[in-house]
Amino acid sequence: MGSTKFVVMNRREASNVPRHEPAFHRATRADVPDIVRMLADDLLGSKRERYTLPLPASYYTAFEAIDTDPNNELVVVELDGKVVGVRQLTYIPYLTYQGSRRALIEGVRVDANLRASGIGRQLFTWAIERAQSKGCHLVQLTSDKARPDAIRFYESLGFVASHEGMKLHLADRAKQPE
Repeated sequence: MGSTKFVVMNRREASNVPRHEPAFHRATRADVPDIVRMLADDLLGSKRERYTLPLPASYYTAFEAIDTDPNNELVVVELDGKVVGVRQLTYIPYLTYQGSRRALIEGVRVDANLRASGIGRQLFTWAIERAQSKGCHLVQLTSDKARPDAIRFYESLGFVASHEGMKLHLADRAKQPE
């Protein structure tokens, strides 16, 4: 694949990129079904996502919240007119590091037919460059331990497992007796 210029563009601008080259643009409401399709297309995602058409309204509600939040960017990759990748980048202001910002990469997926094609690497390169341009001092992500291939990929990009992450699923907590 040729070099990709990492800029935030809209879908119309992305349509001017040669069809055989990946084009990155902010997701639109019309992209939501393709995004959910990719999120559901793996072992873990198939257990938590509902890819049915029409999609549950909750996906569109979430999209609107992300799309209108200036600290969030939901970006898709198009190749030959088809959405083949997605990632969300969230900018988090905080008091540590002298009132700095960090970027959180979340919800990264590449179409199953194009994994190991370089699109994921381009998505991450762009996310890292974007975070730097927004003044972030750190980019972070989490990955489920059940995804060793993804973890190896993140390590190849320079990410280091420097912290132990924990999660508390609130739905599970609500089911516990008091």
